[in-house]
Amino acid sequence: MQIAIDSPVPLTPEPALFEAKLPLDGARILELGCGRALLTRRIAEAGRDRRVLALEVDEEQHALNLGITDLPNVRFARGGAEAIPADDASVDVVFMFKSLHHVPLASLDAAMRELRRVLKPGGLAWISEPIFAGAFNDVVRVFHDESRVREAAFDATRRAVANGTLELVEQVFFDAPVAFADFAEFERLVIGVTHTRHALTPAQYDEARARFARSVTADGAKFRQPMRVDLLRRSAG
Repeated sequence: MQIAIDSPVPLTPEPALFEAKLPLDGARILELGCGRALLTRRIAEAGRDRRVLALEVDEEQHALNLGITDLPNVRFARGGAEAIPADDASVDVVFMFKSLHHVPLASLDAAMRELRRVLKPGGLAWISEPIFAGAFNDVVRVFHDESRVREAAFDATRRAVANGTLELVEQVFFDAPVAFADFAEFERLVIGVTHTRHALTPAQYDEARARFARSVTADGAKFRQPMRVDLLRRSAG
C-alpha cells in the first residue's frame, strides 16, 4: 500500500517529535523491538527519571545489547509484542519504532491487545512505521519488499482503534533523515541486519547498489524516509 502525501512534510529526526509530544520524564517506558538500542539510548539519556524495558526478539542482537553497561536505567530482555514480559498496567509509554510490521501477521491483533494490557489507564503507545514510498524504500524493496507486512501493520492499528482496544490520539507524518557513509555501510547495517536474513542474487545486489548510487553525494548517501506515527492511548476509563 502506498500512501500519497499531497504536500511536503518536515524532515525531522524522530526523537524531536516524541520528546515534544510525550511525557517521558518520570515515566516507565517499554520499547518493543529495540534493535541496536540507538533510540533506547536516546530515550534513556535524555530528561530525568526514565526507566526503560527494552525488548528484542532477535537472539543475536539481544546478546549484543546485554553487553551495554552504561545505561543503568535500561533493562534489556528478550520478548516480542505478542507476549510482553511485563505486568498489567505497569507502563506509561510504549514505543514501537518500525517494529510492528515485524510481528507475525497472525499475532498482530494479539500484539495490540498486549499493548493495552501493559499500559496504565491513560498510557500512550507511539507506533511509527515506514510508508511504502521514497528513494530509500526503492533501494530496499529490490531484495526485501515489505508492502504486504506494512499494510497489515496499518490495518492492525486501524482495527485496534475501531474495536476500542486503544484510542487514537493523533497521527503524525514526517520524513526521517537516513544517511550512510557509503554502500558498504548500507550493506552492513541493512542487508546484513541479523533479524532478517537477506540472501541477494547477484542481479539484486547490483540493482540495489545502482539505486543506492542515485542518492550519493559528496557527504555520503542521504535519504528522506516517509514515516507515519499512530499515537494511541489506553482509555482512562
